[in-house]
Amino acid sequence: MKRLPDWHNRLVVYLNQVARTAFNPGEMDCALFIAGAVEAMTGVDLAVEFRGRYTTVLGGLRVAKKAGFADIPALVEGRFAEVSPAFAQVGDIAILQADGEIAFGIIQGEKIYVRHPEGMALVPLRLAERVFKV
Repeated sequence: MKRLPDWHNRLVVYLNQVARTAFNPGEMDCALFIAGAVEAMTGVDLAVEFRGRYTTVLGGLRVAKKAGFADIPALVEGRFAEVSPAFAQVGDIAILQADGEIAFGIIQGEKIYVRHPEGMALVPLRLAERVFKV
């Protein structure tokens, strides 16, 4: 999977759009947030088989397990190469802990964009436990 030539502009447009979108499992949650970012950067929709098929976070986990993934991070692990957080670049995927839960984010320099029920936020890159190249 390769980034499109105008990936950065497409990512900025996407982030601006989702900043105004309500958190809603199955439509806009942290996993679908990163899937949308990947689609903006590459043109590939990795969540087409999941979007709209669940309405709770637990339901999302059930759908992922039914598709053969052990957990939600496994969705990322099987598709992207992991790198040290020290080598993170804009647009890469971060996995971190937020309020005791696993969360996904999109790296933006020294910060990570994350989605949560209250909206979108920026958290420090140092909170990334794992990073995957897009």
